[in-house]
Amino acid sequence: MTTLTKAQHLENINKVIDSVKYAMMTTITSDEKHLHACPMTTNKNDLENGKIWFIGDKKSETVQDLAKNPQVNLSYTSADQKDFVSINGVAELVDDTTKLDELWSPIYNAFYEKGKEDPNVQVIGVTCNGAQYWLSGNSVVNMFKLVSAAMQEGKTADNMGENHAVTF
Repeated sequence: MTTLTKAQHLENINKVIDSVKYAMMTTITSDEKHLHACPMTTNKNDLENGKIWFIGDKKSETVQDLAKNPQVNLSYTSADQKDFVSINGVAELVDDTTKLDELWSPIYNAFYEKGKEDPNVQVIGVTCNGAQYWLSGNSVVNMFKLVSAAMQEGKTADNMGENHAVTF
């Protein structure tokens, strides 16, 4: 297996994240008894600086969870469902009108009665600690590898893609 540089890992991760509209953000519930996941639009992917940005609603369970425990996991799956990224990090609830202006899109007006001046708009910055990613390669080739291995007793599928861990 080839050793990749951090820049190459970030490039691979960015390709997956940038091709996906939504991340599943998993938080620890405010009662600290369960995990809760919800889809969030990635507003800005700034992995080179170890950050990913979102806009949430202060009334939402997710933002309330983050106020109590900022630990998160972000999961991304490519549209063709063959590449995956999981990022763990720490979320921060940010009150910064400049950052909000940078992230805001007119589409958010559909969710907030007073647009970006709505008191429930919450900027969320996630500082990434680490990531795990899987790139499965050509799905047709992998299907043949799986079928071939399944048909041969004691054989396992070889070279089904790449799996890497990265620390930020």
